[in-house]
Amino acid sequence: MKKLILLASFAVFYLTVFSQTIINGIVISEESNEPLAGVAVLIKGTFSGTFTGADGRFSIQSKKDSATLVFSHLSFENKEVATSGQMELVISLKPKPYLADEVIVSATRAGKTASTSYEEVSQEDIYKQNLAQDIPYLIDQTPSIVTTSDPGTGVGYSYLRIRGSNQSRINVTINGIPYNDPESQEVYWVDLPDFASSVDNIQIQRGVGTSTNGAGAFGGTINIQTTKLQREPYGELSGSYGYFNTWKATAKFGTGLIKNKFTVDGRLSQIKSDGYIDRASSDLKSFFLSGGYYGAKNILRVNVFQGLEETYQAWWGVPEGALDTNRTHNYYSYPDEVDRYTQDHYQLLFSQQAGKYWTVNSALHYTHGKGYYEQYRGPEYNYDLNFGVNSKDNFSDYGLSDLVIGDTTITETSLVRRRWLDNHFYGLTFSALYEKNKLVFTLGGAANRYNGNHFGEIIWAEFAHGIPKDYRYYDNDGNKNDANVFVKLSYSPVKNLNTFVDLQYRYVSHEIAGSDNDLRYLSINKHHHFFNPKLGFSYSLNSNHELYASFAIGNREPARNDYTDAPEDRLPQPERLRDLEAGYRFVKAKNLLSVNYYFMHYKDQLVLTGEVNDVGSLIKTNVDKSYRTGIEIMNSFKPVEQFQWNVNITYSANKIKDFTEVLYVYDADYNLVGDTTIRYSHTDISYSPSFIAGSTISVFPLKELELSLISKYVSEQFLDNTGSDDRKINGYLVNNVRINYKLKKKFFDEIRFTLALNNLFNTFYESNGYTFGAFYEDEMGKRSRTDYNYFFPQAGFNIIGGVTVRL
Repeated sequence: MKKLILLASFAVFYLTVFSQTIINGIVISEESNEPLAGVAVLIKGTFSGTFTGADGRFSIQSKKDSATLVFSHLSFENKEVATSGQMELVISLKPKPYLADEVIVSATRAGKTASTSYEEVSQEDIYKQNLAQDIPYLIDQTPSIVTTSDPGTGVGYSYLRIRGSNQSRINVTINGIPYNDPESQEVYWVDLPDFASSVDNIQIQRGVGTSTNGAGAFGGTINIQTTKLQREPYGELSGSYGYFNTWKATAKFGTGLIKNKFTVDGRLSQIKSDGYIDRASSDLKSFFLSGGYYGAKNILRVNVFQGLEETYQAWWGVPEGALDTNRTHNYYSYPDEVDRYTQDHYQLLFSQQAGKYWTVNSALHYTHGKGYYEQYRGPEYNYDLNFGVNSKDNFSDYGLSDLVIGDTTITETSLVRRRWLDNHFYGLTFSALYEKNKLVFTLGGAANRYNGNHFGEIIWAEFAHGIPKDYRYYDNDGNKNDANVFVKLSYSPVKNLNTFVDLQYRYVSHEIAGSDNDLRYLSINKHHHFFNPKLGFSYSLNSNHELYASFAIGNREPARNDYTDAPEDRLPQPERLRDLEAGYRFVKAKNLLSVNYYFMHYKDQLVLTGEVNDVGSLIKTNVDKSYRTGIEIMNSFKPVEQFQWNVNITYSANKIKDFTEVLYVYDADYNLVGDTTIRYSHTDISYSPSFIAGSTISVFPLKELELSLISKYVSEQFLDNTGSDDRKINGYLVNNVRINYKLKKKFFDEIRFTLALNNLFNTFYESNGYTFGAFYEDEMGKRSRTDYNYFFPQAGFNIIGGVTVRL
């Protein structure tokens, strides 16, 4: 009897927990009655989904007898179908009356069955947290990302790293158009304040990723798509205010479809903050204007956007010894020690559906940036980081003769200088996409030109006699051409197996000529030819389980600073990366799990030394052999409608096989007497934590109320490549709480309230830093090492809240 009860209990348990309702069907075009391949089929309210095969058929399992299926495709209107029990469905989809905006970025994005690791951040995810912080902080909860900010608040100069690679090694595109500064390859998010308010979605690919336009992707790719078609007119006002006198004001509007063909969307924003670090203020303004024409077979969109930033400098950080006594210390106190820069963007985007299977995209773009940063150089404010003394500047530092007055020779002066950048970046991108049944073929590429003028002026001097009018103490030009062409082929030879090949050729020429800010004459003329092949596969075991793997080779040229900061006898070399990615995806009704393994092997990797140059940019050097390897785990778990937990974990090893450190040697009077080298074996790569974890626990006590606990842990990371505990950033755990509440009112489409309690437990932590050192000889010739560590403390507990009203 006991056995019978046990068997009956097991049967009931099995039927209630493991039994599945299987729904089969075929999806066809309402217009032609032909089967549709690649249609996404999702069980509404779950993570569970699949895609139709080449024959248009699908099979999906549901735990419930009744479910609602959502069918979606780029070229067809979405459709929801209620099901009950095991069914055989025939679903017809109606072609969209307009070509979808997604085709604009399709050539440079990873597809749903891509054999690489990627995440997408939706507009809704952005809206939940877009209070004032820059884009790095809005995508901080995606795997392997570490964010930091000079002012300590995420407003102003903010940065991110992916898998330990800084953002100069991360390819960023806006609508498929390169955004990285071509010379430095850096990404200056501060130049586009509140750009997130004009973004529809962001895709983050880790590793080499798929072929794209612009700089080489050695850490990852961030593909940003701006506002898409809004069929109905709207207006939106939003504002936020919080600690450190931080506030944001944004106004948006959209006309909706005019005469079923035209749309206009616009945005105007301003952000201000005093910053957590003393005087690290930001005054940021921006606008975005977009006009579109939508036909049944084509799209023409014009985007014009501008960012204007004024930030007080805080890039020298806080010395290690002051962290416990004055965490908000800022060296600079000259009132106009600011960075002022304006950047204007113009994009003309065109997409055409050519026949039944082809879509052609092209874009013209132009960016103009101009600005300067101003510095006072004198005993009141000028602090020499190397030796800790206040001083004036020598006339000879500016190519000027000493001033002779009678019998007196004056060799130095206090002064105010401005260092200018005036640049132009323009070009075109193109792609042609062919999609039929089991085959997807893409031909794409770009040709871009950059011209940048760097010069310095003296706008005031204590002893100005002898300084010519409009005098430029340095003046140099940088010209860069960047062209690429790529071919992508995705093919499904058998059911459930998808293979791809991605081949890219890239040509880069870089010329720098003229005098640099240290008065050295620069004459650099480099040409590079890169071949970047990629291949891989993905295999669906069933609708819940998928395996994938890929192998890619990436090549990347040195940036401008790599040349200008390098010793003349050690010019930087291009880098090569071999990237192996392999993973597993599991999708169930209430659970989504992704596990990705990566091995990135570098030849001549340009690693950060931990030092900065005289404008705060990090200095890099080539190392012969190095690697990054790790496992990335992401899980989204939603057992009931009122609870969801998103968590991601990265565990990695980031090593240099052999590293040589070169340190200068000074005598007791700080005179340079030589240098010395120290060799290390199998050390950690700088700024590469071995463990990163993010967690978002959300509860929904009411349908429109969301309470979230957001946590981020980053393990210790070293400031240089020696692996010394004397030069490292300590690990930290930060917890934030975010509250979102939405109301639907008669006179408003939506009112959204957001409250963020950041750094809930007031954790004292630093997320970035730098170091430099030297040996000093005493009078007896005995040498001792001194290191200078500087850190960027982040804000303690702070609150910011916002309201958005959408009409």
